[in-house]
Amino acid sequence: MSALKRNEAQLRAQLLDVHHYAVTLDLTGDDETFDSTTRIRFTARTSGDTFVELKPDTLRSATLDGNPLDPAALEDNRLPLTGLTQGPHELHLDTRMRYSRTGEGLHRFTDPADGQTYVYSQMFLDDVQRVFPAFDQPDLKAVFEFTVTAPAHWTVLANGITTRLADRDTDGAGIWQSAPTPVISTYLAAVAAGPWHSVTTEHAGLPFGIHCRQSLAAHLDADADEILSITKACFDRYQVKFTEPYPFDSYDQAFVPEFNAGAMENPGLVTFRDEFIYRSAVTDTERQSRAMVIAHEMAHMWFGDLVTLAWFDDIWLNESFAEYMGYQTLTEATRFTDTWTDFGVTRKPWGYDADQRPSTHP
Repeated sequence: MSALKRNEAQLRAQLLDVHHYAVTLDLTGDDETFDSTTRIRFTARTSGDTFVELKPDTLRSATLDGNPLDPAALEDNRLPLTGLTQGPHELHLDTRMRYSRTGEGLHRFTDPADGQTYVYSQMFLDDVQRVFPAFDQPDLKAVFEFTVTAPAHWTVLANGITTRLADRDTDGAGIWQSAPTPVISTYLAAVAAGPWHSVTTEHAGLPFGIHCRQSLAAHLDADADEILSITKACFDRYQVKFTEPYPFDSYDQAFVPEFNAGAMENPGLVTFRDEFIYRSAVTDTERQSRAMVIAHEMAHMWFGDLVTLAWFDDIWLNESFAEYMGYQTLTEATRFTDTWTDFGVTRKPWGYDADQRPSTHP
């Protein structure tokens, strides 16, 4: 696999303006692969050559402005786009992709408790390429829309509000469409599908939801009021602090199984490891820790999602700022008023420890 270098990203950003991704996923096939077709609209500022990134099981076909490209030209994870002329272009790619069982790309999980299956995406850092082709760098933002075909009893979530448009005649599978996003980075696109247990409400004129697998329904219900009250309080406080309205059309929080990280700030669809759905009695400190993660990820809606780093060497600022804002806002807006004590006991020593190592960096 060829890792994108910063100078390559800078050259591509000078050449291209990327406008729109229309991604169609079919999740009704076998347990190992899914179909993914993508239309990308973009403009070349000058004539030149570039490439699009993808990591498919199979690249079935590709066309640029209606002209076929040779799938055999895909090398590692790069499909060359040569001889671009100045002006608008449209790229179509038809692929079969492979599900992940290790948390990258589109992760597929079957719950041993009841046999129900769930899938969810994790696109950071460069794993969007495992779900659909992309000009995969954070400064080439675009609008994203998903059309997802899923088993009949599933619900589909995405960055924007999703609507079940129709049922497929052959098997009753649901066809879902997401609302177009504002311009966002490729690593922030997100989709999650399965027979979710959901608790929904409305706040500030927007739909809010929390979601988990069916086998954890009773545990989510027991904590739903707390999770939603913290979410609403932080949301209201951030809109005041940033003097900028929340930039997306909904706020869903999905607690997903086998998640590699603590949480991920996908705009409009934050994913959390479902260990945050507590199955037994926990301390108030553990509840504060969950609240802190909620506040941290919400801070990213503005700082990280609306405003995004140009390259990943600035990820330290994304994360440090969200951490600072999370602790401050949780203290100001919720019952957890001693959060800075937790910061001093846990986070600050961690930073001191890391800073003493030869591997230290910003």
